[in-house]
Amino acid sequence: MSRGIQPVPPLELWGGVECTVNRVGDTFRDQVILTGHHARLDDLDRFAGLGLRTLRFPLLWERTASADLASADWRWPDAWLNRARALGIRPIVTLLHHGSGPPGTHLLDPSFPDRLARYARAVAERYPWVDAYTPINEPLTTARFSALYGLWYPHARSDADFLRAVLLECRATVVAMRAIREITPHALLVQTEDLGRTGATPLLTYQATFDNGRRWLAFDLLTARLRPEDRLWRHMRALGIGESAIEWFHANRCPPDLIGVNHYLTSNRFLDSDLDRYPPDTWGGNGRHRYADVAAVRAVERPAAAADLLTEAWHRYRLPLAVTEVHLGCTREEQLRWLRKMWDEAGRARAAGVDVRAVTAWALLGTFDWDSLLTRVAGHYEPGAFDVRGPAPRLTALGRMIGRLAAGSEPDGLARARGWWERPVRFQHGHGNAAHAATPSGPVAVVGRPILIAGARGTLGHAFERLAQLRGLDVVALDRSTLDITDAASVAAALDRVRPWAVVNAAGYVRVDQAEREPGRCYAENIDGPAELARACREAGSALVTFSSDLVFSGPRAHPWLESDVPAPAGMYGTSKAEAERRVTELMPEALIVRTSAFFGLWDRHNILTRALDALRGGREWVVPAAVVSPTFVPDLVNATLDLLIDGERGIWHLASRGQTSWLDFVREGAALAGVDPSGVRETEATRDYTALGSERGALLPPLHEALERYVRDTAQPARARPTDCEAARPAAGA
Repeated sequence: MSRGIQPVPPLELWGGVECTVNRVGDTFRDQVILTGHHARLDDLDRFAGLGLRTLRFPLLWERTASADLASADWRWPDAWLNRARALGIRPIVTLLHHGSGPPGTHLLDPSFPDRLARYARAVAERYPWVDAYTPINEPLTTARFSALYGLWYPHARSDADFLRAVLLECRATVVAMRAIREITPHALLVQTEDLGRTGATPLLTYQATFDNGRRWLAFDLLTARLRPEDRLWRHMRALGIGESAIEWFHANRCPPDLIGVNHYLTSNRFLDSDLDRYPPDTWGGNGRHRYADVAAVRAVERPAAAADLLTEAWHRYRLPLAVTEVHLGCTREEQLRWLRKMWDEAGRARAAGVDVRAVTAWALLGTFDWDSLLTRVAGHYEPGAFDVRGPAPRLTALGRMIGRLAAGSEPDGLARARGWWERPVRFQHGHGNAAHAATPSGPVAVVGRPILIAGARGTLGHAFERLAQLRGLDVVALDRSTLDITDAASVAAALDRVRPWAVVNAAGYVRVDQAEREPGRCYAENIDGPAELARACREAGSALVTFSSDLVFSGPRAHPWLESDVPAPAGMYGTSKAEAERRVTELMPEALIVRTSAFFGLWDRHNILTRALDALRGGREWVVPAAVVSPTFVPDLVNATLDLLIDGERGIWHLASRGQTSWLDFVREGAALAGVDPSGVRETEATRDYTALGSERGALLPPLHEALERYVRDTAQPARARPTDCEAARPAAGA
């Protein structure tokens, strides 16, 4: 009996943890340690709980056999692989991820391939049930960063060394798979690479054409597709690479069983010889022309979509494909939109006949310092499906969306809206010029109910409205004339009219000193108002975030106040905030309550730092209170609060710029950064109060010194103050 036409299997969702072990000089940095995954076996249970059944797994050479195979330490992979197997998770084992091997070898070492092969054999002998391998992740991209740009070890900087590194990495892949298949004959090669496409202005078309041919080099070598008549073959020969090194791949053909395409928002590049349009850090050249090399998404109308790149790879090789890394370092809703976009792009390619098997949610535990290509130790963290900045990994909205996709469900409204890469806000370079076609402007397409902001005219309400709109979130901002939070009828009418999915309470009484003279008004606005919103939101099914203050604490202290510390306010204002916390929690336990500290920011002239700098520039003295505090940069506060709101967080969170300082030191540091004489700042003669905030749930805001530097920079150059300029985890081809 005929079996008939078999149904196409559904698109799978895979997962992976960012696992790079890269070397800069003599320093190795291990993302598995930085994210804490090395010490948390139960992370695998978390991943399985999302419905993930295939995981790109790091069994990295540098981690396991940092000295030699005889002294290899298999305890970690033993425990993790056995747990994965028990959970029904299939591993795709990676042996080298943006690394150059343990000390004693590197990407330009002729013995590198055979040494990796010996390690690969040892892995296969120990885990013969593992049936899928990526011996070297992104060989061409790793060679660029290590041997062309000199960012990573061995820090070479030449075209010839770059090509030698690619040849050695691909040779290592072949001999590693040969060694593995001697133990596990059916083992599959899952070869990954970033295949971003390069565009250019007409003068530089020749360079873009070359770059677009070069991006296939690793796959062309493994499939023995490169021929003497090809431009890249001739280019390698001209740089002194022996013909036998290239021909070796024809005698040792090792095509991937599956091509993994890693795609980031900065993967596609654009080259422009008009340097004046771009900042100097984008300038480069090829010896023939000088040009800027920028992310295409920032400069041109329609960069190549992921479906286009998958289709190109399919027509070139006719091999099964998967998107093997999807990650975006950005605000939470943009992370949702990027995963949705890539999922849809894979579906679009499949509908056109491309054999795409899976999409991989990458960096499940986030990443550290990829904004500097791992060249700086700054602690810059980008969350993933989980946020690891607390005592245990915290599930984010991205993680919940991964669970829905794995279960075959559709993403929600926030994920369906247009991402920043599809809105005019993305343009930084040449927008509107004839050489750079512009995206038509217009309203952001938002699916679902809006966010309602109460207190639109205040500092915080204005910042929420501005940043929410910049993030592509649908918002309705109301001031006291249209929403009086102390009036039950006004609150009910506003919620009935707007029908928000969430309410941000940025209203309230803010005059700390005057509260002692106006206790009735302070209590009405700071206690009755939030309580009324909590009651109404609970009945309407809307989420709620309301704000409290560091002034719920007072008195001597040697370390920052935490969420679990019992409030002990000293004045009327702090007392009102502490009572509001109690009332809101009682009425709506699922509400989010954010304790924060004194604001400084870009869009109001009334914060203490801005006023102090104005006074000092005018030659006037400035007196600050005697207190140790955690000044809070408003854009960071708003973005972190919106992320928590989207994540569905509840209870009390402390959100303040990380660190503590006296007002005296804070203003003096700000003045020094701004080039203003700080000698005119003095402190009141009083016992210092201590209200600095820390967090036991997760320190989500950047360090205070970093926030202060951005404040000074952006107030001096307002055009640069773009708080939602999100980038991918790293640039790719042509960076």
